Amino acid sequence: MKRSLIATATLIALGVGGATWFVQQRLPQRSGEVAITGLKAPVTVRYDEAGVPHIQAQNEADLYRTLGWVHAQDRLFQMEMMRRLSRGELAEVLGPKLLPTDKLMRTLTLREDADKRAALLDRNAPSTQALQAYLDGVNAFQDSHPAPLEFALLGIPKRPFTTADTLSVTGYLAYSFAAAFRTGPVLTQIRDELGPDYLKAFDLSWAPDGAVAEGERQATAAGFPAAAAAATPKPSAALLQPADKHALAALGQLSDAALAEAQVPLLEGSNAWVVAGSRSASGKPILAGDPHISFAAPAVWYEAHLQSPGFELYGHFGALNPMALLGLNSQFGWSLTMFQNDDIDLVAETVNPANPQQVMVGGQWVNMSERTETIQVKGQAPVTLTLRRSPHGPIISDALTTGHELTRPIAMWWTQLVAPNPAVEAFYQLNRADTLAKARQAVEGIHAPGLNVVWANTQGDIAWWAAAKLPQRPEGVNPAFVLDGSKPEADKPGFHPFSSNPQEENPARGYIVSANHQPAAATPVPGYYNLWDRALRLDRQLRDPTQRWTATTTHALQLDTETTYAQRVLKPLLPRLVELVKAPEEQALLQQLAQWPGRYDMELTAPTIFQQFLYELAREAMADELGGDSKDGAPPTPFSNLRRTKALDLALPRLAADANSPWWDKRDTPAKETRDDVLKAAWAATLQHLRATP
Repeated sequence: MKRSLIATATLIALGVGGATWFVQQRLPQRSGEVAITGLKAPVTVRYDEAGVPHIQAQNEADLYRTLGWVHAQDRLFQMEMMRRLSRGELAEVLGPKLLPTDKLMRTLTLREDADKRAALLDRNAPSTQALQAYLDGVNAFQDSHPAPLEFALLGIPKRPFTTADTLSVTGYLAYSFAAAFRTGPVLTQIRDELGPDYLKAFDLSWAPDGAVAEGERQATAAGFPAAAAAATPKPSAALLQPADKHALAALGQLSDAALAEAQVPLLEGSNAWVVAGSRSASGKPILAGDPHISFAAPAVWYEAHLQSPGFELYGHFGALNPMALLGLNSQFGWSLTMFQNDDIDLVAETVNPANPQQVMVGGQWVNMSERTETIQVKGQAPVTLTLRRSPHGPIISDALTTGHELTRPIAMWWTQLVAPNPAVEAFYQLNRADTLAKARQAVEGIHAPGLNVVWANTQGDIAWWAAAKLPQRPEGVNPAFVLDGSKPEADKPGFHPFSSNPQEENPARGYIVSANHQPAAATPVPGYYNLWDRALRLDRQLRDPTQRWTATTTHALQLDTETTYAQRVLKPLLPRLVELVKAPEEQALLQQLAQWPGRYDMELTAPTIFQQFLYELAREAMADELGGDSKDGAPPTPFSNLRRTKALDLALPRLAADANSPWWDKRDTPAKETRDDVLKAAWAATLQHLRATP
């Protein structure tokens, strides 16, 4: 027995020792000397207390090679998963559950597009050489170190990282901000099945002087009347059949599920603003940026401080990208928000009854191209995927699983697949853009996704550019709807010049605000813009000419949680609820809502009540027309997609103000319900949910 115990103890000790050795071999190195293949001269890396590397190199190639090495040391598994996500290779290591995600990514043709772009890169360009040096550093770390624990657990083989991998991830990021898959199908269904009276609630019009000015007008008006929707002529025949609505909802849900299954965080919305020296206490511009990205481990951003002769930058980097997407130094800095422009059109194709490989374009039957790709699936046989492409783009509906077939194939026209989009070169130049002219020229090369670049330098210049390649569309075409591929409405004659993009340089007002809202522009830029409330709140705070901003007051404004959105929704509804609700405890809750200034402070209960009421109001008003909310694996519905769009956020204040909207009447009952009926039901559902929630 004693020998047995000794043997067992020895085995346990060996196991613990082996596990300790296994983990220690994979810990990042923060001190000492390291030999990195390919360095031309010694490089110094100093880590600060937050774990941020500060890299000093004697030449640019060594700088980026070392950045790649330290980035891989901390984030190699993240790099691998982003590569596999963007290239449709997750099922190979994560199993069949990720097969729908891989199918979607292959159907988007991200890998095909990235491979073509990589082959066209100018290998002598400094930006390409910087990218290659960075990837050489990533590969040098991978080749000389044990794979991360996740590689061993999932059986992931090591493979070199290439420029095509970087461009695949760049393409994926461009796709991840697109809202067309959720918004276009449901708005098309509302237009074709329900009619223009239902569409009135949705804000499809363009405010030429911008959303902030429009918000100011609405906020100071007596009430919030529902404005008429923009002209959206209904086609002579419904573009899509009623049977298509669930398939289209599945397409929208597949798009979201692909991101959720891969556990990739999203940019939820962002703020950035800059004040000129005339508005600051120091006499120099102050730039504030706070991109909103959902929580993730590891984080999306990788911070690093780079220094080489003639170049210095503290930046925030993404996986497999050596160019900082956000950055600053002692001379200039910039931040980003999402432009939210619509750069994806969904196009319903008309198929030749005599030849299913042809579609009608320009009055003629045109052949679709077709090719196959093979997806490796862990634990299963490989899956062969047929990818079709019409003249408008890849047939994105082919990503749907069996049982969700559409009566017409849906193609995707996407700026990312059409425009040159030299993003690597653009951000390489933006990382060095210390003058207004250099920054403007760099930003012009950003084609997709659309980004607002807010920039300032110590010379006193401030600027904002809406960076995107904006397509020209036929007059009167609204890409918020699915377009008819057999008609000219789906045509794109070309792109607008960058000079016509929304932008400002050193405006007389002395400040610039960017908060994902619709910008001021003479030429409409269709998009899925956020509510104007954040932008209006910032504008009101910044417009005071007597205020002299400091870093402290700017930080306080970043932490501000007040919004006018709740007041816009509640203003026409609270008086009715006060009349309809009789219970004293419920009257007390309504009083809290009435006195609530719109701040989302943690100690307040009003924000929780309002957010739940907002959901219940939308569900009670719209679920009978658009299907209930999809939960627990239920088939997707148009409503489940709509509630994840900006379109619903924009619609609810207008709907709340319109007592005669047809949305209030429930189509599945013989009675004619009113706004009061829906309000009572939504309020009761709100309280029921909150009382049942611990």
